[in-house]
Amino acid sequence: MLSLRAAAVAVVIAFLAGLVATLAIRPPGAAPAHARATATGEHGMAIGWRVPLSFQTTMPGLGDNPLYVARVLDAASAGRIQLQLFEPGEIVPAFSISDAVRDGKVAAGYTWVGYDQGKTPASALIAAVPFGMEPAEFTAWWFEAGGQALGEKLYAGYHAHPIMCGLTGPETAGWFRRRIESLEDLKGLKIRFAGIGGKVIERLGASVTMLPGGEIFQALEKGAIDASEFSLPIVDQSLGFNRVAPYNYYPGWHQPATAAHLLVNLDIWNALTKSDQALIEAVCTAGITRNLAKTEADQGAVIAGFPALGVSAETLPLDLLRALERVTQEVLDEEAARDPLFSEILASQRAFRAEYAHWKRRAYLPRDF
Repeated sequence: MLSLRAAAVAVVIAFLAGLVATLAIRPPGAAPAHARATATGEHGMAIGWRVPLSFQTTMPGLGDNPLYVARVLDAASAGRIQLQLFEPGEIVPAFSISDAVRDGKVAAGYTWVGYDQGKTPASALIAAVPFGMEPAEFTAWWFEAGGQALGEKLYAGYHAHPIMCGLTGPETAGWFRRRIESLEDLKGLKIRFAGIGGKVIERLGASVTMLPGGEIFQALEKGAIDASEFSLPIVDQSLGFNRVAPYNYYPGWHQPATAAHLLVNLDIWNALTKSDQALIEAVCTAGITRNLAKTEADQGAVIAGFPALGVSAETLPLDLLRALERVTQEVLDEEAARDPLFSEILASQRAFRAEYAHWKRRAYLPRDF
């Protein structure tokens, strides 16, 4: 009986000790668990964030990049900065990450901000623009020509701080159950399409719907949609699109470059030390380089393997591309007329592209070389 009583006393003492330690770390009124920072001495505060993702971590080029970023942050901070990643829908729906960050439900989220287009139209401009900038050009605009400041201005209104943290090259133009040979073939086409490109193709007669990546295969298989764009060949093939839509079209007119961002709640971001902000931004910049390098390396082998899978890599007709480009500029101009911030960001991008063209057209070999 004495040993049992002693054990009970020990449990109570351990519980009280734990409670005191917890209160010392997080006194009443302190930041919630997802944003907690704890003292660790001269090296700064321990940071532990819950970070929902828009893409499954099994998706090569999309979901595996935040794994890299979290791993490097852990190593670079000697374990002091931890990102706990959550799959889409696990704690936040894939299309609601910015809302959760804004409302303080999570400290940060890794997403494609083009999903915010319905709430924040200009978000599409810092995510992917049809017939827009390619990766090198986009990073030049973002880091050296005012793009980052404009992105921060845009998301300050959403109480978030956007850090570009991933970048890929062009996507495919989509996977189709039948061939696309003219503008007429778009009329009545049921297609999953995201971003500004969805508005463009809808204006040309397609019926556009939005679906998360994990729901596209089933929609194609059941005939709920006739076609879908989503991502890179390696990503789309991993989701099985090749098994239900044998015509894979190029070029990726709607997303010549696709940026991913780590969105951080603005209060939480502003509470960080300058050195921690710099470290997170530096690791995200490394994420951009690694993401682009890996995705560029992976696509050729996937396309080379198409014939064995019964997939046909097709090129959109030139007259169709010209029509898509014309309508794209119309849609962009109309959005700019409605939204001053959209107009400001679009004007910045167009001005930079006009200047950059002097270099691009002269310095780089023609595509045929």
